Amino acid sequence: MHGIDLIIVIVFLVGLPAFGFYFRKYVKSEEDYFLAGRMLPWWVVGFSVIGTQIGATDFVGESGAAFRFGIAQAHFEWIGALPAMVVSALLFIPYYWRAGVYTVPEFLGRRYNLAVRTILATLWILWFIFFLGVLFWTSGIMLNEYLGLPVWLAIIITAIFVGLYTITGGLAAVAMTDVIQAVVMFIGGICLTIIGLYILGGWSPMVEIVSANHPQHFNLFLPVEHGTYPWTGILFGLAFVMSPAWWCCNQAMIQRTLGARTAWDAKAGMIAAMVPKMLIPLITIVPGFIALALNPGLGAENADKSLPWLIKNLLPTGLAGLVYAAFVAALVSAVDSILNSTSTLLVRDIYQRLLVRSASSEHYLKVGRISTFVFIILAMILAPVTKLFPGIFIAGSSLLSVFQGPTFAITLIGIYWKRATRWGGLYGLLGGVALASFLFFILHWKFLDIAWISFLATVFINVAVSLLTEPEPLEKLEGLVYGLVMKKDVNKIS
Repeated sequence: MHGIDLIIVIVFLVGLPAFGFYFRKYVKSEEDYFLAGRMLPWWVVGFSVIGTQIGATDFVGESGAAFRFGIAQAHFEWIGALPAMVVSALLFIPYYWRAGVYTVPEFLGRRYNLAVRTILATLWILWFIFFLGVLFWTSGIMLNEYLGLPVWLAIIITAIFVGLYTITGGLAAVAMTDVIQAVVMFIGGICLTIIGLYILGGWSPMVEIVSANHPQHFNLFLPVEHGTYPWTGILFGLAFVMSPAWWCCNQAMIQRTLGARTAWDAKAGMIAAMVPKMLIPLITIVPGFIALALNPGLGAENADKSLPWLIKNLLPTGLAGLVYAAFVAALVSAVDSILNSTSTLLVRDIYQRLLVRSASSEHYLKVGRISTFVFIILAMILAPVTKLFPGIFIAGSSLLSVFQGPTFAITLIGIYWKRATRWGGLYGLLGGVALASFLFFILHWKFLDIAWISFLATVFINVAVSLLTEPEPLEKLEGLVYGLVMKKDVNKIS
């Protein structure tokens, strides 16, 4: 690595925690730590949503997946995101926001019962810890490829820098640093794409080179028998289940909107995030094609190294440092957001509800910071598990499919069908997760198929059990269910 590149990276690595650390003075209570005092304007919410969603798994993992599977990977950004973001903003966020909750499981606990809240919070915590490990492993691969650092050392460095401001500054620090990270991410990614296409002579020559050996790489929809992205899975599993579940029920996504200063800011932030979301394939998918055209010898087994290889071999001094800083931005923007969300789930849905119910706000703030540190350690330990999966992106998505379909099902039914009961929600969630676990761990089904099948199973169980059990009293449902909310407080959620 050239000295200039190293200086750029170091300045970014040191400056970012320093910027985030500044916000510690605004953290006086658990609401400040977990929800930024509910003072985030719409544009910060939007940047934070993008910064949270576009992590290292997208920067590195999507490039690697495009290297292996082609343009079908872009569905995760287009058909698998944009419609769901609209649905989230207009049909889900208003209910979460008016309820005044900190977490999605807290909302579902009010709608159903404590068991649903606890189970769902636990599932999200376990997945977040695993996914943090995936992100740390991604950092290890990048730093090993680019700087020659041992993977374990790279993971420790990442954990230290992200942990410094996440533990002290809470959501305010996370959201504000996300703004910087998102800007750097797009600048660096677009520069890499432009230079890569220039070297190849443009888009058409790149397509010709790639298509010569991989004719299916530019097919938007792949056949049913495709091992990872069959069109049935893309349509039913991704578009109808996994993506809406991600954008409507994922604590890391929703928490930025819950920290907004008004309901309008919450919805506007999610809608505004759609603009940069449409551009993400330019900095994730296209580099995968460029790497395949320039260095097909990497092979599918090393596909996740395609982006690091491009940065190391294509970019001139100075720009290489900037693009690597963009990768760091992508990494830490996801890590800090997930760390904050995981600690929120633990404190609000487990610790405060089941263990210590009446402590001071300062006490819960302290527990939140301690838990963030513990999660960093656990994620570092679990990082090598990523090697068991065929790619970084697949690793995160596979385990998520075990409970994402059931989560979306009980949330959708809970808000838009007032006849759903606590027992319908509980048994629907348990039955859906049990079926998904069986399909994934025993039968080894594709994760996209698992998502929509477990969703349908959860809907069936929820409806059947609800019709066989006593309806919930209307006073319990007020403010949580469509028809009992929109007519009363329409001005508050507009």
